Order: sequence, then C-alpha cells, then structure tokens
Amino acid sequence: MISVVIPAKDEVGNIGPLMIEICHALQGLTEFEIVVVDDGSSDNTFDEIITTGQQMNCNAHAIRHNASTGQSTAIYTAVHHAKGQYIVTLDADGQNDPADIPAMLALLPNINSPHFCIAGYRKNRKDTAWKRFQSRFANKVRDALLHDGVPDTGCGLKLFPRETFLRFPYFNHMHRYIPALVRRMGGEILISEVNHRDRTVGVSKYTAWNRAWVGIVDILGVMWLIRRSKIVNISKATQTHKAEE
Repeated sequence: MISVVIPAKDEVGNIGPLMIEICHALQGLTEFEIVVVDDGSSDNTFDEIITTGQQMNCNAHAIRHNASTGQSTAIYTAVHHAKGQYIVTLDADGQNDPADIPAMLALLPNINSPHFCIAGYRKNRKDTAWKRFQSRFANKVRDALLHDGVPDTGCGLKLFPRETFLRFPYFNHMHRYIPALVRRMGGEILISEVNHRDRTVGVSKYTAWNRAWVGIVDILGVMWLIRRSKIVNISKATQTHKAEE
C-alpha cells in the first residue's frame, strides 16, 4: 500500500483540490491512503482537509499539530501514522503534480536495494529567475559536499520505503536531506522528472534568507552523520541451539 503524506500549513484553497487530484491519479492503480498533517495553521486548512476527505471516495486521514513545528516534523508525524509500505511525499501548495506519482511507482521494479529514494526533479520550474538561481546554486553546493546525486533536493515529490524513513535520525529540516540519508544507509537513488506548477493560492513559507543560514548548519550536520556512519555487510551468520536433555 502507498501512503501519500502531505505537510500543510495555511493552505486553504490548495489542500482540498490537491487531495482530489491524488485520489484521481491513484484510484484503480494501487491501494493507497492520504495522510495530511495540518502544522498549526491559522486558517481553516484542517476543516478543508476534513470536508474534502468526507467528499472523496478515498481513504484520508487528518492530523493537526496545535502549534507549528515545521515541515520535517509534520512529515515525521504523518509517516509514523501511515500504514503503507511506501511513502510518497509532496507539498501542499499544489505545485507538485499528483499525476507524476504513477511514473514514480513504475520505477519500483528497477530497484535492487531495500533502502531507496525516488526523487522528483523539477526540470522546468515555475519560479522567478532569482529563485531558480538560488535553487541551482544551493543544489550545486549541497551535492558537492554531500554527493547525494540529486539535482533538485528541494522538490517535495519523493517516494521511499516507510521502513527506511523510520531508520533516519530525526532533526529539523531533515526532509531536504532524505536522498543523502538514504545514501548514508547504502541505499539507492533514482531520479524521476516531474511537472512543476504555479502556486494559485497563498504565498510561499520560505525565503532565500530563512533557508540559507539553516541550510549551512544542516549540511554540516549531515556531513558529520555521513562520516560517522558505518555500512555493515554480513557475509555469514550461524545459530546454535541448546541440545535437548
């Protein structure tokens, strides 16, 4: 089963249509559920999640944080409540296209590792030239330091096993480093080119400044985690039993 996980904050007008799109994209293709975490919204996001879930012919779960704790913690909450073997994450602003999820699912037979991440790549981004420049620069710096092999780690659309995520060390902003954390475990990374759409309602929660400073600290922390980790390959294991008296 697939659990589609959505962290949402102040996304009235976006979250309902997005949930309906997910339902249409996956219904009849695979068993799935939608898990939405309202991360302390100040608008009626939670009410829209509930109303849409009641209207759809799909399994949907709504969880609310009393206060905002950030996107990574909202994803962490959602994954721990999810029932699916695989997790699909996407942003609540509607810029990720649920119609791209089936193509990502189609890549599953190509994977040989128990731990993996299929990462979306927004080749043609619907953002300003300045924002695209920031993203390209940040991605080059991150890849040079972490060697995660992902051209667009900021894309919210990703697919990975729930079991893999549960083995990650938890820290704020960890959602941006899922591919690097998968590589730290010796896992596999696949890239899937995805659509990117204009935001039609609301405004972005991120700016260049609130991402840049925490990004530097986060990258240094992830580098430390990678350098301190050991990948163990067991070549042989035996078991003995107590002889019956």
